[in-house]
Amino acid sequence: MTRGVGDEITNLSRGFNSEYIESGALTRGKIDVLPTGRNFYAIDPMKIPTRAAWRIGIKLTDALLAGYLEHGDEGKDGGKYPENIGFVLFTSDIFRADGEEVSQILYTMGARPVWGENGTVRSVEVVPLSELKRPRIDCTVRVGGIVRDTSPNIMELIDEAAQKIAALDEPVEMNYVKKHTVEKMERLLGTGQYDEATAQRKASYRVFGMKPGAYGAGVNLAVFASAWKEDKDLADVFIDWSGYAYGKDVFGEENHVEFADLLKTVEVTYRSHESDEFDILDCCCFFGYQGGFTIAAETISGKEVQVYHGDTRDPDRPAIREMKDEIERVVRTRLLNPKWIEGKKRHGYKGAGDISKRVDHVYGWSATTKLVADWVFNEMAERFVIDEEMREWFKENNPWALEEMGRRLIEAAERELWKPDAELLEKLKEPYLVLEGLMEEKLGVVEGEYQGGEITVLAREDVEAWSAKVKGIEEVWKNREGKERERELRTE
Repeated sequence: MTRGVGDEITNLSRGFNSEYIESGALTRGKIDVLPTGRNFYAIDPMKIPTRAAWRIGIKLTDALLAGYLEHGDEGKDGGKYPENIGFVLFTSDIFRADGEEVSQILYTMGARPVWGENGTVRSVEVVPLSELKRPRIDCTVRVGGIVRDTSPNIMELIDEAAQKIAALDEPVEMNYVKKHTVEKMERLLGTGQYDEATAQRKASYRVFGMKPGAYGAGVNLAVFASAWKEDKDLADVFIDWSGYAYGKDVFGEENHVEFADLLKTVEVTYRSHESDEFDILDCCCFFGYQGGFTIAAETISGKEVQVYHGDTRDPDRPAIREMKDEIERVVRTRLLNPKWIEGKKRHGYKGAGDISKRVDHVYGWSATTKLVADWVFNEMAERFVIDEEMREWFKENNPWALEEMGRRLIEAAERELWKPDAELLEKLKEPYLVLEGLMEEKLGVVEGEYQGGEITVLAREDVEAWSAKVKGIEEVWKNREGKERERELRTE
């Protein structure tokens, strides 16, 4: 163990002197993590997914589908499999977990990696239905910007799998990838704008992200700015930021309508989490991506979407949870944990900001998925704003964080994301209004724009420049309305 942890200070000093530091692995799940203090490297990207990650991916897939059959469909159609799962793929899965979620995506469709002798992934092959023992489930994959920039081979691998599976000679009731590809291809050919080869290729896109050079999903920014009046506004933002296709012969091709077509068939959204160093309330990207995915799929399909969370913090015991349960687990173990709060209080201004940030992120999950229970909002209001001792600590260390929490909780109540009783809401508003007055006094006369305590709700129709930028998104909704009318005519 001396050799295991004894190099950290020495190598830090070597780094300051611009000397060589030997390379070493990241901290999670690697047998060569010791000795620490080395200049970490991440992975050989051409060896992703690894065989170990593949085995975990199979377990996660089986657990996710079992959970959906038990809870997600609750007896409808005899508990049928979902036709399409929306995956959020972040680079942490690739660099920390060696592609566990990548493996899950492939196995969900019914494909597996083909490895060379040195562990390099050469291609994918089809898993026969006789071995799979279930339908091939379609996957719509929303990648993060760093995946796009650092792991194009992963996007190409998923794209290759989707193309191979869509081309199989199998009944569509056992191959949802093929089913949705054929449906999309027929729609594209019906427009008269594409030849058969182009229509087939566009219909087979399954990997989407933001345009090249851009990052994020946009939904978190809209939530923080209160720039939405209804769910469709957030759905618009997600589709606008996500409608660019990636794959073997395509990099950032604009395909908003094709992306929206796939969203109509999404019945589950999912992301896997591989580390205890952070959680779903640490970063706004988690609700921005998966929450945005969920609200977009629900809004455009008119159906409820199940939201799941994969947990591979312990690779020996991978688990699947419904997102509501994961939110409550993290709220209990950290945000409302007295020991965690005391730890944050030791960091003064920064600690207060960290608490406020997490309250914002709880609100974000509620805005996008409606999965945050009233008791969570009740506890946050009582613990951080109504409690006099805690309130005074915030005032002394970071009154801006206190104002942000109070304002966001009031907004949650006004949007009916939270339904507090009248007494609790009054207890929240009273100290908030006092704080707002004190802060306005402290600020004095301010020229130009500033946040203050006002919640100005704006959507894109209220901002000319914003409306112009997302003009093409209306085509998505026109196409949806047209299809609904076609169905109505067929049933009349």
